[in-house]
Amino acid sequence: MKEAVVLVGGKQYIVNEGDVLDIEKIENSPGEKITLDKVLLVATDKEILIGKPFLKNVNVKVEVLEHLKAKKVIHFKYTPKKNSKRKKGHRQPLTRIKVLNINI
Repeated sequence: MKEAVVLVGGKQYIVNEGDVLDIEKIENSPGEKITLDKVLLVATDKEILIGKPFLKNVNVKVEVLEHLKAKKVIHFKYTPKKNSKRKKGHRQPLTRIKVLNINI
């Protein structure tokens, strides 16, 4: 069993082979296979490899499944006695990916 820590969109994710996870939106179409080469750490049953900052010749193959939006987050600001209120909503765009394999 292999585990890896990858850097995607400024965030770090712990991934295993076969995992499905939501990351920050990337500009690849669904069904496309891409390679993530910013691998920070790889752990196998026998060894642990740590990059400084990234590991060379190690990558993670993933498949883009779909593009979606996260749950809506509401921001509401209210000032009492001033008749002032403001309501805003935001939905973060995400990309759902599936980890195919981790190449060492």
